[in-house]
Amino acid sequence: MLSFLKRCIIWLLTLLIVVPLLLTLLYRYVPVPATPLMVIRLFEGEDWTRHWQPSTRLSGHLKAAVIASEDNRFCQHSGFDWNAFADVFSEFRDDGKLRGGSTITMQTAKNLYLWPGRSFVRKGLEAVYTPMLELLLPKQRIMTLYLNIAEFGPGIYGAEAAAQAYFNTSAANLTRYQAALLAAVLPNPRKFHANRPSTYIQGRANTIMRRTHQLGPLLKCTAN
Repeated sequence: MLSFLKRCIIWLLTLLIVVPLLLTLLYRYVPVPATPLMVIRLFEGEDWTRHWQPSTRLSGHLKAAVIASEDNRFCQHSGFDWNAFADVFSEFRDDGKLRGGSTITMQTAKNLYLWPGRSFVRKGLEAVYTPMLELLLPKQRIMTLYLNIAEFGPGIYGAEAAAQAYFNTSAANLTRYQAALLAAVLPNPRKFHANRPSTYIQGRANTIMRRTHQLGPLLKCTAN
């Protein structure tokens, strides 16, 4: 019985740690073929539209917009933004409202290897995979992975598919406003639509564009 448990633990560790480690090394050089979310949505009957693009074919406006929207210190932190976590805790303590504090690296780790939903197990694995990405990949590659696998709408994955579906253009040619709209819907891409923005999304996009002007050197790590 003890031997069987040891084998189960070894196989579990291999599945949860060694496999993502090897995949991360591979993804430094090759496109991601699929993510757990893509497969789950496919089995749920949704389409699967995605067109992988290298960093040079991803708009600088979009990179700046997602940093301004989701992770101002992306180029500075090592996967976890402790200042942002402190702000989230303070808001929860003062207002009783809990907002997300995930960095772009954390979201990339989740999208690459984990399933949708909330659980302590998933958050624990995310805490393992996040520093793994930071140790093995340059920031520019993390951003490239994120923008190629993020869900931008039902069945729409990655910036290129989103740019084509919503604006009839390419990810390389997105305008500042189009990029801001895509970044604005990322927190809930199944509810909001970049090509039919609500008043809330329009306001959020305008705020994102203002913030991009304030980032300056904080965008340096994403430059091609």
